[in-house]
Order: sequence, then C-alpha cells, then structure tokens
Amino acid sequence: MLRFLNPICAGLLLCATLTSAVQNVKVQGANFVNNVTSDRFQIVGVAYQPGGSDAFSATSDADPLSNGTSCLRDAALMQQLGINTIRVYNVDPTLNHDLCASIFNAVGIYMFIDVNSPLPLQSLDPGNLVTSYSSTYLNHIFSVVEAFGQYPNTLAFISANEVMNTIATGQTAPPYIRAVTRDLKYYISKHMSRPIPVGYSAADVSEILTDSWNYLSCDINGQSSDLSRSDFFGLNSYTWCGPTSLTANYDASGYNTIISTFGNTSIPVFFSEYGCNKVEPRVFDEVPVLYGNMTSVMSGGVVYEYYEEDNNYGLVWIYDNGTAQLRNDYNALQTQYNTLDVKALQSMDSSATSVQSANCSSSLISSSGFNTSWTLPAVPSGGQTLIDNGISNPNQGKLVSVTTTTVADTVYDANSNVIKNLAIKPLADDESNTPNGSNTSGQSSSTTAATPSPTKKGAAGRKEIGVYGLVGLLALSFFFQL
Repeated sequence: MLRFLNPICAGLLLCATLTSAVQNVKVQGANFVNNVTSDRFQIVGVAYQPGGSDAFSATSDADPLSNGTSCLRDAALMQQLGINTIRVYNVDPTLNHDLCASIFNAVGIYMFIDVNSPLPLQSLDPGNLVTSYSSTYLNHIFSVVEAFGQYPNTLAFISANEVMNTIATGQTAPPYIRAVTRDLKYYISKHMSRPIPVGYSAADVSEILTDSWNYLSCDINGQSSDLSRSDFFGLNSYTWCGPTSLTANYDASGYNTIISTFGNTSIPVFFSEYGCNKVEPRVFDEVPVLYGNMTSVMSGGVVYEYYEEDNNYGLVWIYDNGTAQLRNDYNALQTQYNTLDVKALQSMDSSATSVQSANCSSSLISSSGFNTSWTLPAVPSGGQTLIDNGISNPNQGKLVSVTTTTVADTVYDANSNVIKNLAIKPLADDESNTPNGSNTSGQSSSTTAATPSPTKKGAAGRKEIGVYGLVGLLALSFFFQL
C-alpha cells in the first residue's frame, strides 16, 4: 500500500510516498511462507554486522541499522546482488532504526534480528546460566522486540547463537534456550500486532547437532501450542570449501548428511551462516546446490558476511571516508545467484508442511551427556510483570518515508571503477528482492577512479558465539516520520 506524508512534508517536493515492499512472513510447517500469497519464502541472505565484538560497546555507535546513509548504500548494493534477507547480530534498542528498516523494506529485504548483545547482562552466559537469565536480561531482549517488532520486514528474532557448542553446554543450556524462546513468544503475543517467529542459530558441532534440533523442536507434553518450541532452526555451517578443496561437493561437504538429518523436520531449517573461505577466492559453488536439490528440506541460507575484515569473509570493503569497494567475492556470489530461478523456488512445497512435530522424549536424544529434561526454568523474578505489562518507555520502531534513493557515497567495483547512478529501486507491496540476472560491474564507469582511502573498518576475526558491531557513520537527518 502507499502511505501518504503529513501536510508539511506534502508541501515539500523533496518528500515522497513510502511503498511497503514486503508482506509479513510466517512459519507454516517446515517452510517460511508469505502471509498473503502463501508462496514459500527462500532465504537469500547475508550477515550484516562488521567489526567484531570490540566494535559493539556501551560507548560506541556500532549499530549497523542506526545509520541511514550507510544503509542506503548497502541496500542498493544488496538489491543488485539479489539479497532478500539480512541477519544482524547486535542492535542497540535505544537507537532509532526507522530509516534503515524502511530502506530495506522498500527494496524487499527482510531482517533476522538477534536479540542478544555482548554487553553485560544482555545475553545468556553458558557458564552462569542461572544468574544471566534475569529480569534485566529479559528487559533487554524485550526492548529489541519493541524496537523491531512493528517493521513488516522483521522476519524473525534469533533467541541465541551457538550457546550449545559442546557436550557440556548441551547438558546445561537447552532448558534455558527454550525458556528464552518461550518468554519472547509470550511477550510478542501480548504486545505485538502480529506473530513473529523466534528460533535458534546452532553451531555445526556433529556430536550435539541432531540432539539440539530435536530438543528445541519437539512438543512438551504433546502440546503443539507450546511457546517454548523453536519456530525455526538455523545452522552455521562452513563445510563446503571450494572449488579445489576435497570438500567441494555434495557428499564430501556433508551436505548429504544435513539433508538426511533434517529430512523429517517439522520446522524450517536454513544456513544461518555459510561461506567457507579456506580456498580463496571464494566462488560459492555451493549456491546452486543449496537452492537446487536441497530445497526439499532447506529454506536457503545467509552468506557470511557483507563487510570485509581481516578474516577475509567479506563481500565489500568499507572505508573510513564512507566509500565502498566490491570484492571479487561479491561478483562471484552475484554470478551464482543469477543462475537461480528464485521465483520458482518460492512456489509452495505442500509436502514439507505436513510433518508433525515429535513429542519431547529422552528417546529423541542420542548423546549420553545431552540434557533429557524438558522442565524449564521459571520466568525470573520481575520477568512476568514485564511480559504482562510491557517494558517501561519502549522505543517502538515504525516505518518512515524514504526521501532519498540515490547513494551519495562513492562506490567502486572490484576493478576500482566508479559504479555510476547507484540507487535503490523501491518495489511493489507484494515483492521481495530477487537476483535480477545482471551484473553490478556493468554499471561501472569506463575509467579508473582514484583509489579510495586505505583505512578500512573492521579488523576482527570470526567469533564462534557471533559477530559484533560496526563503528557508525553520521546519522541521516533528512527524513520525515509518517
């Protein structure tokens, strides 16, 4: 639908109407599904938060969804790449995310938002679960729900990332992960205008992977309405390393095992991170497989990651002066995406929605040290009041008008040529972004531009517990709220 601006904005020719480019996505059986069209939704995603854990702190503006200027630049590049989903690991719920969320919404890009952060009392501590699971912690994660729950392109919240990564943590953490999922879904049901999926992102640890999935996706006491049941299961997997690696095929990479493991899943399963870089440059030859014979089980994946850092997983360099440059990885991924018929992939697979979830039972667990009790911790003291009444003075996000579509920052292709006329292209209500079959490099100027500043953002290696932060640029101020 078209939303009209207030009279003051309407009198200024600088303003424009806002197009709501996405429909809500829901979970239906083992699929993500467009809530209006009932088409299946396949995640074509990228992780969007550079800088490492050191970049996200109480004193730094490191929230990548709080800077409209950088979001406009990145949304334009992602739209041309073919991305329809971003995953953001850490956000500050006290900041204003309206413009960034509205920009991504306008180009048909959804958001997975992790609710935790590396700051004190803002995540589950596997070594101290009883203390870290507190009303202070709940207040933080509920604040994230308030900040993002009203955006139509918020696809889902991730309740925890790789908290279970050993047999020891598989013994202690599972009931707490289900408790957090329960609390989030209860809060959403009482204070949001629509259901929003909540799920878990798992480490690819073979000893506990199947048990983690079984534990989180089963029905306690046979109750399919149990709020603690995970709505989806994300897997951070880096097993396909190509093209010359011995693991660069369906069987050697273990992708065949993934399909057999999750073949009877009752909830969506997808790669919440993928993109091995042991062999460089990356060519992403797993993409046609993921969106080919794996679609009977998998709901797509999130490439790690958008921004380049010292760990060499990035698609794009970002420089301190605001300019950006595509890496060869961006072009390689775009080439693979452009071979896909994503619209065909979105067609509904009705057989995948008929699998019934299992009743929780110790028979589902195969590891001797993994937790076999589904007695969950009670809501911590003060937490139920937060759930019932809502948090105090929530910062509630809402869509705003996107008044600028042309990217102001200079962006270079992988050959250091300036990309001309870079801009976002707002989509219609019922569209999500898809690969367009063309290459971004084709929009570059024919002459080589000056080399951008060598000072780059980021310098952190990949963390098993997540990826954190981007030192923010200046906030964009030229927008009007609806």
